[in-house]
Amino acid sequence: MRVFITGGTGLVGSAVVTELLSAGHAVTALARSDASAAHAEAAGATAVRGALTELAVLRAAAEQAEGVIHLAFSNDFSSPEALARGIAEEAAALEALGDALLGTDRPLVTVSGTPQVAGRASTEEDPSLTVGPVGGRGLSVNRALALASQGVRSSAVRLPRTVHNQGRGGFAGLLTDIARRTGVAGYPGDGAQRWPAVHARDAAALFRLALEKAPAGTAWHAVADEGDRVRDIAAVIGRRLGLPVQSVPQENFGPLGPIFATDQPASSTHTRTTLGWQPTHPSLLTDLENLQP
Repeated sequence: MRVFITGGTGLVGSAVVTELLSAGHAVTALARSDASAAHAEAAGATAVRGALTELAVLRAAAEQAEGVIHLAFSNDFSSPEALARGIAEEAAALEALGDALLGTDRPLVTVSGTPQVAGRASTEEDPSLTVGPVGGRGLSVNRALALASQGVRSSAVRLPRTVHNQGRGGFAGLLTDIARRTGVAGYPGDGAQRWPAVHARDAAALFRLALEKAPAGTAWHAVADEGDRVRDIAAVIGRRLGLPVQSVPQENFGPLGPIFATDQPASSTHTRTTLGWQPTHPSLLTDLENLQP
């Protein structure tokens, strides 16, 4: 299958490109810089120069593809305004990609986040979050899934709060960055809240499975670890970096503070049973042992 991917040079995207190529697919990757283009081509993909905001480039690349995987996001969490801009850019990009695939029955796999449900682990049947700091992303995903009624085999892979590789990535990666900057491996509240996690290479395998066989309008959970306590994550970070570990105000984590403070375990039982997905790579707490002081 000829696959167009956005975000193909990031932590998750690089793993997805490798997974697709290993499975015999041809990959065209959006690249916003010469460095990104060189990275994509070194991996074996064909680069298409353009940014997520260049909607004509997105439409043209999607029209020429037999399937699309959307992963790109600005990942600017520096302020509520920056986060809102990133969400708006993604919404427009997803609309452009979906429009290019209308009536084709071709797959459009987009990325989402696992929802939180009070008192239990969320499942694939639970709706995407459409309120809160990143609720706009849930609205965009819902619109993409609704394209199932217009001849698009759309699906969403819901990623947990941490997608990791060699100790990098996700919310745990943000905790690490904050710890390096502040000198404290901090966590909000009592740290008993749980975050799900998955290794990037395991997540990549699920994106491929969704591309190849997910029914239209479906959501899937790329969850390997149902939920590690945040204070346990911070404890490994603190030990590896030689820093004190302690509770800090959630305001220290910026616009993501309310999400950081929320208990949000997630299950992937349905995904494993239905798509045959089986994660095999290291857990988050094991992978964090790769952190260097």
